[in-house]
Amino acid sequence: MSVATITPAVWIGCLACYNAGALTGNWYEAATADEITPEKLHGHQTPHEELWVMDHEHLPIEGECSPHEAAKLARHLDEVDEHLLPAFLAWIGSGSYVLDGENLPDHGEFTDRYAGHWDSFEQYAHNLADETGMLSGIPEHIARYFNWQSWTDDLQHDYTVLDASEGGVYVLRDH
Repeated sequence: MSVATITPAVWIGCLACYNAGALTGNWYEAATADEITPEKLHGHQTPHEELWVMDHEHLPIEGECSPHEAAKLARHLDEVDEHLLPAFLAWIGSGSYVLDGENLPDHGEFTDRYAGHWDSFEQYAHNLADETGMLSGIPEHIARYFNWQSWTDDLQHDYTVLDASEGGVYVLRDH
């Protein structure tokens, strides 16, 4: 499976123009949003001072923010391995993420909790049982009475299971 590159983008607008009834702005890569000045936005010298991110794509936030906040978050997302980024974004979107010292979603916590991308939680549970040898040594005529559904339902209480945009689910351990 190929992983599509996700490049966060922001629409930065001039607040003075907006307040005067004109929508002046442009799309930029979010990682460089804090480098945009009113002069760069307008293409010439201007007395306007305040810029604001009025729209965004591929940033796990709701609503508007400052260009500085958008750039800080985008650079933080750039540090995540590209193949893990969709799962990291889903974790953030779920609201079950943990913040680091910079008030950003913690990469280390994500890595510790992430149990992979699976077709279903049931597939993950069966794999976990196999890897841990949960039923090893139990004769087949007894093991076949094991209630997989009940065990899987109970096990799921210790995990966050998120729908994956490409199908299947992301599984994260709750600590």
